[in-house]
Amino acid sequence: MADETILIRMAGVSYKYPGSQLNAVDDLSMTFGKKDRIGLIAPNGSGKTTLFHLIMGLIKPDQGDIEIFGKKVVKEKDFIPVRQKIGLLFQDSDDQLFSPTVIEDVAFGPLNLGKSKEEAIDISKRTLQFLGLEDFADRITFKLSGGEKRLVALATILSMEPSVLLLDEPTTGLDSRTKAKLIDILNHLSLPGIVISHEYDFITAVTDHIYTMENGKINLDEELHIHKHHHVHQHGKQPHKHV
Repeated sequence: MADETILIRMAGVSYKYPGSQLNAVDDLSMTFGKKDRIGLIAPNGSGKTTLFHLIMGLIKPDQGDIEIFGKKVVKEKDFIPVRQKIGLLFQDSDDQLFSPTVIEDVAFGPLNLGKSKEEAIDISKRTLQFLGLEDFADRITFKLSGGEKRLVALATILSMEPSVLLLDEPTTGLDSRTKAKLIDILNHLSLPGIVISHEYDFITAVTDHIYTMENGKINLDEELHIHKHHHVHQHGKQPHKHV
C-alpha cells in the first residue's frame, strides 16, 4: 500500500539539457511529504530550478522515476492534475504573467480549473485582497515594478488554491517590508512546499529544514545549520566571507 503521507517521490532521476556535457540533475532520489516545508540554498547552476521543472513536467527526465500524489508521472497527461494541485512560482515573473491586466492574470488559473467567469473574478478579488493587492485588479501588468510583479505572480498561484507550493526565489525585487509581509502570508497558509532562496533570514523564517544542492543532487546532511548571527568587524566595510 502506498504511503499517503508522501506527496512527491523521485528515484534515480537524471536530466541533461540539450548540448550540455553535465547532468543538471544527477541520479537524484528524494521524498517530500504532507508536512514538509523545505528550503534549498545553493549556487546558481546547482539544479534547483531544474528540480522544480521536473516535478511540474515542464521537462522530462532522461532516466529515473517520478511519482506524485501516489501515481507515476511520465506522459504530459499525467502532469495535468499535478499542475492543478502544485503551485509553481517561476524564478522570472515575466514567464508567469501574460494577460493585459492583473485581474485577468489572477483569474486565468481558476478559469482553467473550470470555474465560471463570475467565480474566477470573485476568487481573484479575494486573493488580491488577501495579499493586500486589492487596488491592483485593473492595473496593466507589464507596467508593474519587479516587486509588484512578484506579488501578482504569487496571486496567480494562490487563486488556484494549491495543496503544495514550489517557490523559486520568491523575494526577488521585494523590499524589506514586503518580505516581512510575505513571511507572514506563507506562515499563515501553512502549506507544504519547497522554497528556493539565497536569503538566509527569509528561508529560515518560512521553512522547517534547509538543504543544499550540489552537482545535481540534494545534500540532506542534517548537520548543516543555517543560522543568524550578529557580530562586529574592525574593518567591517571590507569584503569578507564566513565558512
